[in-house]
Amino acid sequence: MKRRQFILRSLAASASVAVSPLVLSSCQPNLNGRKLTILHTNDMHSHIDPFKEGRNKGMGGMAARASAIEKIRATEDNVLLLDVGDVFQGTPYFNMFGGELELKLMSEMGYDATTVGNHEFDNGLDGLDHAMQFANFPYLSANYDFSKTIIAQKVRSYQVFNRGGVKIGIFGLGVGLQGMVNPALSGNTVYLDPITVAKEMVQELKAQKCDLIICLSHIGYEYGNSAIPSDKRLAQEVSEIDVILGGHTHTFMDEPLLLTNSEGYTTTINQVGWAGINLGRIDVEFTAKGKGMVAYNPILLSNKA
Repeated sequence: MKRRQFILRSLAASASVAVSPLVLSSCQPNLNGRKLTILHTNDMHSHIDPFKEGRNKGMGGMAARASAIEKIRATEDNVLLLDVGDVFQGTPYFNMFGGELELKLMSEMGYDATTVGNHEFDNGLDGLDHAMQFANFPYLSANYDFSKTIIAQKVRSYQVFNRGGVKIGIFGLGVGLQGMVNPALSGNTVYLDPITVAKEMVQELKAQKCDLIICLSHIGYEYGNSAIPSDKRLAQEVSEIDVILGGHTHTFMDEPLLLTNSEGYTTTINQVGWAGINLGRIDVEFTAKGKGMVAYNPILLSNKA
């Protein structure tokens, strides 16, 4: 069965390979034959359980997500599990436990990293600091300067991971705080321009000889005002980000966007809505010609399975 025709079965979900073409860019020859599977979520908003009513009835839920992740890991050797922020706020679970339950369950699922969304500030820096102790994965945010806050030592700009001999550099970006987060909650956090910071991150990760660069972008997919930083603007203005995993705008994408900028560099952009309804998947295959992205349709998580 050809890979593009393969349909994932036996998941607590359904998914099929999208028809978007492979996008090749150069890579180290010694990576030929390697493969990386990227799984990602965004804007979970404390939805621990499946929806109990409405048009999304039976959809989502941490149990269905854990089952889907477990079954993909059983068939793939090199998996990265990433989140793009706004884990907090949206159900009584957050009101009662302040993010503790969400982060404990994500830790059980083996998340590798997340970033700081605007709702991570909802209980102030003290609340975020307390909740972070339950995450056994790093918070990555390059354009929020936390150096004068109590979480200065708990947030990194980036981290380099190794999966099957492939070096993956991952950094995070957050949305502008003004008008989005009460200054009393963000304290001495300083917001830096994400486009400028992303250029710096790319150079740093290239200097560390990363084979793949991923941005966890909680800045939003696109806006009517093109001057506002967004995932699409980021890909247009910053070359050599291979994958932008998005959040904040709750954008449901049928398949990732392959955006080629004026310098001829193609970036894969994906976002999977909100509330944990979908799990995103992108496979990166390294060949003699370079690295190619195989885009999957969103994996719809269902409690009915």
